[in-house]
Amino acid sequence: MAALLVLCGVAAYLVVQYVTGGGGARGCRVISASGARASFEFTPEQAGNAATIAAVGTGRGMPRRAVTIALATALQESGLRNIEHGDRDSLGLFQQRPSQGWGTEKQILDPTYAAGIFYAHLARVPHYSELPLTVAAQRVQRSGYPEAYAKHEADAALLSGALTGQSAAALTCDGRPERTASATGPDAVRDALVRDFGRDALQETGAQVGGTPVPSPSPSPSVTATARGRTVTVPVRTGGEPAASGRGERERGWQLAQWAVANSGALHIERVSYAGREWTAGSDGDEWRTVRPGGAAGAEKSAGTVRIVTGTR
Repeated sequence: MAALLVLCGVAAYLVVQYVTGGGGARGCRVISASGARASFEFTPEQAGNAATIAAVGTGRGMPRRAVTIALATALQESGLRNIEHGDRDSLGLFQQRPSQGWGTEKQILDPTYAAGIFYAHLARVPHYSELPLTVAAQRVQRSGYPEAYAKHEADAALLSGALTGQSAAALTCDGRPERTASATGPDAVRDALVRDFGRDALQETGAQVGGTPVPSPSPSPSVTATARGRTVTVPVRTGGEPAASGRGERERGWQLAQWAVANSGALHIERVSYAGREWTAGSDGDEWRTVRPGGAAGAEKSAGTVRIVTGTR
């Protein structure tokens, strides 16, 4: 009996390490904007995947509730990791199966595609935003353990608040550069922005849901970023048109800014400025700090842009 208890304890510990990334491996944190003590700590890998899921959702015009459902599903299915294994032929963030028509292995292991096809299926669930999260997720996933999604709802709601921009300055990372980054610098940042915000991966690959081609959002979301030196400047609103999903400019700006922080390790981003606040990699507490008038974020506050400074590391 004692040996069984020890074995169960070890198993529980390994599950916690799998989901959270293990002690010492965490580099990002989301805190509640409501004044509550709720927080969620995760690894840069998990943060980047969560930011992609949120960006694809809002880019397709999905509401925050849909993003919460998607994040809770990915937390349960993969721990927000793009894993290359699973039950039978299940793969990726949502453990989607090529044999069940979710796409090819290569497509499913593309986080942007995986998130897009999840939302495409979710959008076909009648009144999904009014359903309990477990029911909505199960209608898409057909899991053998549908109630398991419920335990991630609070964390997913906290994450979606920050990653859709509803909660300002709520996500921080230590910004330690990842040695495995395949590309860095302004061009890599722009490519990643277009990948997550300005391109519909489903339409490009001809994906279908229930035999019907998945249309691109209308109007199609776009990101226009200009680079000078090591800096990428991203307009929050282009040509006077409303931000994607009908959200306000401020939410769109904070989504872009916190997306950049979530990807700071992978893209070697050193500083992000928006709305008079600035995050700097490696600073004490990795907090969003108020910038004095006329400082680095002064122009961004008035011009409605997000400023991303990349490193040379």
